[in-house]
Amino acid sequence: MFMVNGIRVNTRIDGPAGAPWLTLVTGIANDVSMWQAQMPVLGGWRVLRYDLRGQGGTQATPGPYSIELLVSDLIALWNELKIQRSHLAGLGLGGAIAQAAAIAHPDRLLSLAACCCRARMVPDFAVLWHGLMGKVKADGFDSIVEQTVQRWFSDEFKAAHPEILDQVRAMIRRTSQEGYLGCVGAFLGLDVEDRLPSIRAPAIYISGAEDKMGGPPALMAGLAAKVPGARHVSVPRAAHIANIQNAEGFNKVLVGFLEEGQ
Repeated sequence: MFMVNGIRVNTRIDGPAGAPWLTLVTGIANDVSMWQAQMPVLGGWRVLRYDLRGQGGTQATPGPYSIELLVSDLIALWNELKIQRSHLAGLGLGGAIAQAAAIAHPDRLLSLAACCCRARMVPDFAVLWHGLMGKVKADGFDSIVEQTVQRWFSDEFKAAHPEILDQVRAMIRRTSQEGYLGCVGAFLGLDVEDRLPSIRAPAIYISGAEDKMGGPPALMAGLAAKVPGARHVSVPRAAHIANIQNAEGFNKVLVGFLEEGQ
């Protein structure tokens, strides 16, 4: 736990001291536990995981938040830990934050892995989020837990792995209502797509092949095409939370990419 930007930020650091840094950025209603299936294959890096403002164990502040604020939390955490440069991977809102950080702080990134994410909010997607915010304000945060977990995975996976869905429900419930509304507010203001051509870090865009809404493969391929030298890879048998649904497939893509930069 570190004090950063005036809030307590829940962090986990793993891996050998002196190894290159890799920072993993979570999304809305996620916490550091979402990356657990990645940790066994990331022994070659010094891995920093942290919870976004108001998510998991990190302190909430009144919203709405902005993408700029969430990027400033990340940079302040790096400064606190004296991390000069890091590989940066994020999923969902975390992928949006990672892209925004690559644009605003190009000197701090070793590479960028943007996963299952977007770079601009669009009206048809915003409708979903305004609806979720309205439901939370009217009926409390618990009212959207089941809708959220159902949206993140394919029907086949949900039927086969009820125990994983229970773990994910528990993770979602560790989100504060204030933090949820704040981070959704930041997501609704996302608009960095026009600046993607300015990204200079080596970059990969990783989608879940069955992600219909969060970061569909065609959309992710389009984002990758705007970043100089970037490529897009779609993980089979995975929907929005691809790193949980097909951890083996996701890990192969992520580690292969990171090893290219060694």
